[in-house]
Amino acid sequence: MKKVRELLQKIFRVNLYFKLLFILVIIIIGWKFLPGFLGNSEQKTQYQTSPVTRGTLIVTVSSSGQVSTGNSGNINTQASGVVKKMYAKNDQLVRSGDVLVELDLDQPSQQKYLAALSAYQTAKNNYETALANQYTLQSQMFSAWKTYTDIATNSTYQNPDGTPNLNSRVLTDFTITQADWLAAEAKYKIAQNIIAQSQTALNSAWYSLQQTSPKISAPISGKVTGLSLQEQAVLASANNSSDTTSTATSQKIASIKTNALPTVSLNLTEIDVTKVKIGNKVTLTFDAFPGKTFMGKVISIDTVGTVSSGVTTYPTVVQLDTDPEGLYSNMSAQANIITQVKNNVLSVPQGSVKTGTNQTYVQVLKKGQVKKVDVKTGISNSTQIEITSGLTENEEVITGTSGGSSSTVNRETSSPFSSFGRSGGGFGGAVRINR
Repeated sequence: MKKVRELLQKIFRVNLYFKLLFILVIIIIGWKFLPGFLGNSEQKTQYQTSPVTRGTLIVTVSSSGQVSTGNSGNINTQASGVVKKMYAKNDQLVRSGDVLVELDLDQPSQQKYLAALSAYQTAKNNYETALANQYTLQSQMFSAWKTYTDIATNSTYQNPDGTPNLNSRVLTDFTITQADWLAAEAKYKIAQNIIAQSQTALNSAWYSLQQTSPKISAPISGKVTGLSLQEQAVLASANNSSDTTSTATSQKIASIKTNALPTVSLNLTEIDVTKVKIGNKVTLTFDAFPGKTFMGKVISIDTVGTVSSGVTTYPTVVQLDTDPEGLYSNMSAQANIITQVKNNVLSVPQGSVKTGTNQTYVQVLKKGQVKKVDVKTGISNSTQIEITSGLTENEEVITGTSGGSSSTVNRETSSPFSSFGRSGGGFGGAVRINR
């Protein structure tokens, strides 16, 4: 402090001109350097950039769904009772019709089984009767045909050149013979229809019998899954009961998974469905397989769609290329449907492209200077957009800014000392401040 006081005393002893000059120098130094010490309220803008890249651009449509049950079938039964014998176990390959479980039926199930057996036997008898009747009618038809052809080819009803004698074919003998043959043919055709109907009834009776049978068989060929029964266990009946009736319903005891490739069911929005086509490749991920991606393709699109709460969606089915071990029905799936693939294209981040009045442009950083460049764009995905003209590879486009305003602002500010020394070449003139 003593030295400072001595310095101030020396300054005040000098003449007025040097005092003013000293004060002026102090003020100018403060004007020049004080903002650097105190910090500028507006920092210089920093630009985030990304290079224009060349490569493959892939456009996708995203959706979510579940693994469908298209490659599996249920093993159902209406029978109930005690498990007498197990003929199959989980993961065992079986063929359609193979007996899987045999039951010792309880009394209600025995009654239903006997009723179904009686209905099946009746249907079988009707079918065999229809078949026998067909043979009789077939014989009658051939006999009537022979009688008709014999009379139609004799000299009375046929000309020497083999053409029919139309004048004589109106006689009663000919028309009766012809009508007998046509009637026999019609009866035979009716018999064929009766046989087809009897066969349908027989098949229906057989399926009903199978549902109530003590022997539960495989409905399709494949691998048994979800079978939890064991010998001496009780399989209770599944009934829909009301105040007046009790109707037996089928219950599932297991499933059979086929060798068909698994499928995933998706629901596309009305915006996305127009972009998707049959055969589009699909990448799929499942919560059950973290970190793994599977490939598939679109095999079905329901263009009629469904409406729920005023929202329309279009069911779409994707078939996987492989059958992953451990992939089960109704597991959740996320799908990216590849709708477009374009190779050797220039692209930039989506956020770098801006639109104005009748123009699309980007900002390019060249040698520290920002330049606005008009561009034309092509296809795009959620992150990148194709540039068809206006840019070249490796140019740096601006994707964002930080540390200040969104653009560089040049301002000119006059010095408070600009009136000093203009004629003597002192400190006058304008000072440019870049902020």
